[in-house]
Amino acid sequence: MTSEPPPGSGQQPPDDDPFRKQPPPGEGSGSPYSTPPPSYGGSPYGGGDPYGGGPADPLAGMPPLASSGKRTLARIIDLILVGIVVWLITWGFGVSEYNVDGDNVQYGKSLAQSALAAVLYMAYDTVLITRSGQTLGKKWLGMRVANLDNGSTPSAQTNLIRAAVLWIPFAFCCACIWTAISGGWSFFDKPYKQGLHDKAAKTVVVSTG
Repeated sequence: MTSEPPPGSGQQPPDDDPFRKQPPPGEGSGSPYSTPPPSYGGSPYGGGDPYGGGPADPLAGMPPLASSGKRTLARIIDLILVGIVVWLITWGFGVSEYNVDGDNVQYGKSLAQSALAAVLYMAYDTVLITRSGQTLGKKWLGMRVANLDNGSTPSAQTNLIRAAVLWIPFAFCCACIWTAISGGWSFFDKPYKQGLHDKAAKTVVVSTG
């Protein structure tokens, strides 16, 4: 299994990244995790024989995957935090979701708020996860985002793809329905518990505690 970042990630993971996947016990400096997760027959992106003939499990040497329930709670926290900022900015500039004057709903203002929400949510996810692998919600609940292939902190380009898949539909058309579908996918996805945005970026969410 290659240790290179996924195609399109935009950068080489630094050698001193403390979250980069460690070699299993007995190879190199040893893993900080006493028990590697079970093998699931290789990456869903690379195929391979699930009975031992394919590539090694990409999760080997990484912390356990975060539970989907905790991920959902972390996302709700992030939604509230950024939503407050969106509301304050739009309120300050007089741009509300629906500004009704008689029978006239000013759609332009609704679109402006949606655009602002998309930009702020994407910037929030991209900047914070590029720095540490964590949004505030993920940090408080003990989890982080990692590249599937090597466990390192995803690059800005990878995080931008991940954020765009999650937040553009949310802001412009599907709101909470899309968030529920994209994030809720992790409840049923096997073996990596990925949301649709994780699949697009080739990332997973793992525990830190």
